[in-house]
Amino acid sequence: MTTARYARWDGAGRPFAVVEIGVPDSLRPGEVLVRVDLATLCGSDLHTVHGRRASPAPSVLGHEQVGTVLRTAPGLRCADGTLVTPGLRVVWSVTASCGRCDRCVRDMPQKCAGLRKYGHEPLDPGAPLVGGFATHCVLLPGTTIVAVPDGLPDVVASPASCATATVAAALAAAPGDLSGRRVLVAGAGMLGVTAVAMAAERGAHVVAVDPHPARRARAARFGAAETAAAPAPGAFDVAVELSGASASVAACLSALDIGGVAVLAGSVSPGEPVPIDPERVVRGLHTVTGVHNYRPADLQTAVDFLAAHQDRYPFHELVAGRHALSELDSAFAAAAAGTAPRQAVLPG
Repeated sequence: MTTARYARWDGAGRPFAVVEIGVPDSLRPGEVLVRVDLATLCGSDLHTVHGRRASPAPSVLGHEQVGTVLRTAPGLRCADGTLVTPGLRVVWSVTASCGRCDRCVRDMPQKCAGLRKYGHEPLDPGAPLVGGFATHCVLLPGTTIVAVPDGLPDVVASPASCATATVAAALAAAPGDLSGRRVLVAGAGMLGVTAVAMAAERGAHVVAVDPHPARRARAARFGAAETAAAPAPGAFDVAVELSGASASVAACLSALDIGGVAVLAGSVSPGEPVPIDPERVVRGLHTVTGVHNYRPADLQTAVDFLAAHQDRYPFHELVAGRHALSELDSAFAAAAAGTAPRQAVLPG
């Protein structure tokens, strides 16, 4: 029997346990069996493991990964129409949606009423392969699948499933052409430098704000025209908040010029409430919008962007370490130490 292994997370403060099971013999309609070639630790994984973010336990964490199709239900296609076949290298969405509920019909599949999320589900011992920290993953019906070009390395492709696609969604929430507009990117971690590069490629004058000098220097390498420890008030057409810090959210709201748009995407764990001056919002014609998860097109945009610009920007430097599945605790310790925006896990 072919076997698979997954890392079971039993709750904050407890070590991961590697469990071996048999690979499913058959697939249900709409499912795909994928071998996980490389996974990366997302910031939300880190929040979960350290008890800063609610998540069911036990579970199989991980939702940024790249893999190879082993078996598939017939007739399934990627977001761009490519037929899903064994041997195809792919990334997949963090969510699986029904496509029929009122939210899906209203173009909010990322908030489907029956949403399933990879790396966020309670452990089902009978079907545990629904997280990236495993040798295999069973893709559920309603999952967006995107083919990965041959020239795109695993370490660059893996974050597309969360970080890069989330940034694509955040920038899509800023209406209109970004060319010549002043764009503030708050937070220069993985999402922040990706947003800097994406906005810069769309012609924006990007200012990256982060309290850490090393992160500001990295943002400059990803196309930031300026960097600063704090934003100038009232100076920006678009402010994209990706750190999740309450003070940073408040700074983004204060930084908007007339007609400015604030896109909040970093606040995915509990934080202090942020006061809003309603008169300033009204008189400034401001828009404040939240982005969580992403639509299918955003994942395709993410992979296309990485494939087109990996030689221009050092995305490969954002992922450090090569940890075995049995070394997942060490991977999280390295991630907490901040040696790089992402740590890599090689489940095989």
